Amino acid sequence: MAADIDDSRYARFALRCSSFAERWFPDSWVFAALAVIIVAVATMAMGAKPTDAAMAFGDGFWSLIPFTMQMAFVVIGGYVVASSPPAVKLIDRLARIPKNGRSAVAWVALISMVASLLNWGLSLVFGGLLVRALARRTDLKMDYRAAGAAAYLGLGAVWALGLSSSAAQLQANPASLPPSILSITGVIPFTQTIFLWQSGVLLLALIVVSLIIAYATAPGPNSARDAKACGIDPSFNLPPLQPRTRPGEWLEHSPLLTILLVLLAGGWLFHEFSTKPAISAISGLNTYNFLFLMLGALLHWRPRSFLDAVSRAVPTTTGVLIQFPLYGSIAALMTTVKGTDAQTLAHHISTFFVQIASHDTYALLMGVYSAILGFFIPSGGGKWIIEAPYVMQVATDLNYHLGWAVQIYNAAEALPNLINPFYMLPLLGVLGLKARDLIGFSFVQLLVHTPLVLFLLWALGTTLVYTAPVMP
Repeated sequence: MAADIDDSRYARFALRCSSFAERWFPDSWVFAALAVIIVAVATMAMGAKPTDAAMAFGDGFWSLIPFTMQMAFVVIGGYVVASSPPAVKLIDRLARIPKNGRSAVAWVALISMVASLLNWGLSLVFGGLLVRALARRTDLKMDYRAAGAAAYLGLGAVWALGLSSSAAQLQANPASLPPSILSITGVIPFTQTIFLWQSGVLLLALIVVSLIIAYATAPGPNSARDAKACGIDPSFNLPPLQPRTRPGEWLEHSPLLTILLVLLAGGWLFHEFSTKPAISAISGLNTYNFLFLMLGALLHWRPRSFLDAVSRAVPTTTGVLIQFPLYGSIAALMTTVKGTDAQTLAHHISTFFVQIASHDTYALLMGVYSAILGFFIPSGGGKWIIEAPYVMQVATDLNYHLGWAVQIYNAAEALPNLINPFYMLPLLGVLGLKARDLIGFSFVQLLVHTPLVLFLLWALGTTLVYTAPVMP
């Protein structure tokens, strides 16, 4: 019973922090817009002309359109696959496995983290539906809030170390990378980022520790609040497919088009994976999204069901669509606008980092910086566009392994997700909860993850040797 009291004390403290953030922190778009203004003012403080800042703002605004759409399709593809009838049936089967409430919370955490390595959008929706399925079991005394926080661990702990890591994807795809960054880093393949053995060690450590914390902090049967106590009806039914009402709709309700499209897609994918190394093929973001969309179409079987799922998924991409153009402007302001000394803001920041950082302290400094900035600008790929010009220049100047520099960003950038409600929105929509219901539990994860991640980033970084950038 003492453990339950201690857990409640931790939760109350975290909830107070969450309430403060929810009351005083505006929408994340406001942070991005403020960042644009601050960077523009900083360029003018260096002696740049206001017209130069205005030109960079407009020129950079649409510079990330290809990457913006790619990230939006990561979310859509994950949602469509997770909400397909076969996936829902699989979720119901997975929900039968846990034997008690605490093991159910840990089970959700494991499934969520594994799914996030494939697709972070899939992880949120799949994990949320699994929580609802477990909540329907009357024999489990499972805390619905703790299980919801466990479903968020995929995005809050390990997603950036998997295939949907936007920073790693961006660095592996020169066509999506802004020239200002490409000229510094060159192309960094997955073999130098997420497929390093050091990345595997970091990933395994985070999964094990996250599972232990999820199990230990889950309230016992006497204090657990189930879905009903949270005011939630855990039942979930896929929206029924509307019957065909006129002859022109028959193709929407027939699997014919789906079969033909998937056959064409299968032919293309076979060619891609047979003519390229598997790692090279899957690291193409377009290939990755194409695979998930075609899989979603196949799992939904009929075009009407597929299109309905896409319609439900699109609202979850709002943050990506409206914020990434601002990140493109920030990158342009930082890397193209020059002051009276003919140097850019990115150059001055990188020079500052070089002065205070060494090869041995780079991992710690960059990790802390990325984690703090991630709370205010919660966007993996968009924030990387802002940071990369100077943090990667510093890595180059210090002869630090560039692939591990990307992984430092990936692991540290995920930390603030544990208490930042920005990425929780799709999951909260599935669960019917508020951010404050989850953050009390995820905050405990943050307290343990932060020192662990920073230590491993430093220690594992010492085992790597610098290699020169590979230009396309």
